[in-house]
Amino acid sequence: MASLMVVRAVIVAVVTVALVQEVAEAREPVLHRVGGGRETWKLGVNFTEWASTQRFYVGDWLFFGFDKHTFSALEVDKTGYEKCEEKGFITNITRGGRDVFNLTEARPYYFISGKGYCFSGMKLAIVVEDFPPQLPTERLDGSSRSDASRTMMVSPLSLKALVIAAVSSSTFLLMILLYF
Repeated sequence: MASLMVVRAVIVAVVTVALVQEVAEAREPVLHRVGGGRETWKLGVNFTEWASTQRFYVGDWLFFGFDKHTFSALEVDKTGYEKCEEKGFITNITRGGRDVFNLTEARPYYFISGKGYCFSGMKLAIVVEDFPPQLPTERLDGSSRSDASRTMMVSPLSLKALVIAAVSSSTFLLMILLYF
């Protein structure tokens, strides 16, 4: 009887870990309003400061809101960013002044406004990361360890995800009910 309970506990633990991983990986893309507002791709905004308050992940979007008759939004390489050089841009994002750009890969991205406005500070550099980032984890005994592949670890996020999975996943509940 005790061995049957151990087997059941192991199966429940494996299913739970799989669900926790699935919940943790499910993240909705975020729309970042460049500069922080609806029409803040303009002069007088500190884009470096704004970017330092954001985390950018693959799949997120940038929203550039601006006067299309005055400004533009161009993706450039690092040299174009540093020298405010719009010649040879990668992508012209400018369409209607309320334009979006999808961050499709983990790498640095550089954006400028053409027509000389870059020299007045209208430029943005960001680094896009893969999601999820490496979360700090803690072993069940309270000690920390960076190699999550060698031991089962628990983080506050995974505990929340476990609760969400246990409460909201009808498949999880059904499996437990059918097994027991």
